[in-house]
Amino acid sequence: MNARANFTRMQDSTQADWQVIGGEFMQFSKGLPDRVMAHLKILEGDYGGFPVDRYTHSLQTATRALRDGRDEEYVVCALLHDIGDTLGSFNHPDIAAAILKPFVSEANHWMVQQHGIFQGYYFFHHIGMDRDMREQFRSHPHFARTEEFCALYDSPAFDAKAETLPLSQFEPMLRRLMAQPRNSIYKSALDNKEPA
Repeated sequence: MNARANFTRMQDSTQADWQVIGGEFMQFSKGLPDRVMAHLKILEGDYGGFPVDRYTHSLQTATRALRDGRDEEYVVCALLHDIGDTLGSFNHPDIAAAILKPFVSEANHWMVQQHGIFQGYYFFHHIGMDRDMREQFRSHPHFARTEEFCALYDSPAFDAKAETLPLSQFEPMLRRLMAQPRNSIYKSALDNKEPA
């Protein structure tokens, strides 16, 4: 990954420049699953006062979803739902949703984006917030899906004794999911590229 374009201002770029950039991007994008897993591992040892560290919580949430027969996309969403805790301390669901958006259905994207408010049902009242904040979404078509995600997988995934599969169990799913975006402004350009 050493080729470089020749412009100093983007408006002066040429098609040849973008062929260089596109070629570099295609190689770089193949490493996305590795970068995501490396960032997920940053959560290891980060307890934040919780009974298990955030990494274990993520693995446990995904384990519960997998054991319950959820499809790979859903399981990966469960795995990555809290990946934003390190960079988005005040909006972590937005970070996870942004990472997943190019690769998942609208239903799963919405579930990840809103899970923080839905999870709040279990604790907001302890910190002076409205535990029923999720009710603002009651008529949304993905309300029940998100409510169920929190009840079955997110909320109970703080048990140090619960089954917690290793990241290696989920790695193939993550790689398959992130192999080709389906929701991106660049999708048509990517679809025209020859596989490397």
